Amino acid sequence: MANSPLVSTGWLASNMLNKELVLLDVSFDNVIGLEPLTYKTPKHIPNSHKLDLENTLCDNTRAGVHNFPRPEQVSAIAQKLGITSESTIVLYDNQGIYSAPRGWWIFKSMGFENVFVVDGGLPKWLEEGRPVVSEYLSATGKTEVYSQAQENRVCGSDFVLANLDNPAIKVIDARSAERFAGSVAEPRPGVRSGHIPGAVSLPFARVLHNRRYKSEDALKAIFAELGVESSEQLVFSCGSGVTACILILAAEIAGLRNQCLYDGSWAEWGASDSLPIATST
Repeated sequence: MANSPLVSTGWLASNMLNKELVLLDVSFDNVIGLEPLTYKTPKHIPNSHKLDLENTLCDNTRAGVHNFPRPEQVSAIAQKLGITSESTIVLYDNQGIYSAPRGWWIFKSMGFENVFVVDGGLPKWLEEGRPVVSEYLSATGKTEVYSQAQENRVCGSDFVLANLDNPAIKVIDARSAERFAGSVAEPRPGVRSGHIPGAVSLPFARVLHNRRYKSEDALKAIFAELGVESSEQLVFSCGSGVTACILILAAEIAGLRNQCLYDGSWAEWGASDSLPIATST
């Protein structure tokens, strides 16, 4: 495992009975940006808890899509799941790599250190013929762990707008090249086409191969192509703050350490006429 944010399916199988391990299925019902895998019957990795990032672990008190959760929400969920300061939190999803990095970034942004993503997730687990179950574990609800929001892990449109011309900050957009260019309509009604001025395009599929992350060297090369410097703060955006986290984790694998999620992402920026947009020809 070393310093990688990833664990393999083999590692997970070998550590399944570790009493400090908390395994979370954070799969989304709605998948945008790749061909979704579907399952005729429920299939989960044994000893998994279900964590609903899509509807529950988000701040629904604010307008917007997939708003980043408040610290007290994360604390309540962690306590219910039996997470302690000694826990190793391992997340996976049923698409291979899709929503698990979002869960990873939530926990990391709330001060949890031992958080990892299963590279390849459920598809890789099934490919290897490993056992599955149809039901999740019940939550225990016995701990008193508390989350603490970490500075500079998440930002809003005000920060992005104020730093459009700041050479020390680079915005990286995880949406498709067509959406970035503004050559296709956005999937959400009322959202303009285009991108944040000065942003660079890195469709999240580019950092994946066969629903797993590409190698560390390959990821380093991808970020180098974008002209990313280790001294820069990287602000990641996408449609609603989910697939941007795929890139944040990719950057972490590549050895970059100054990542930030633009919470509202294009669902917010593109819907506001007061915010500037750019298109590519």
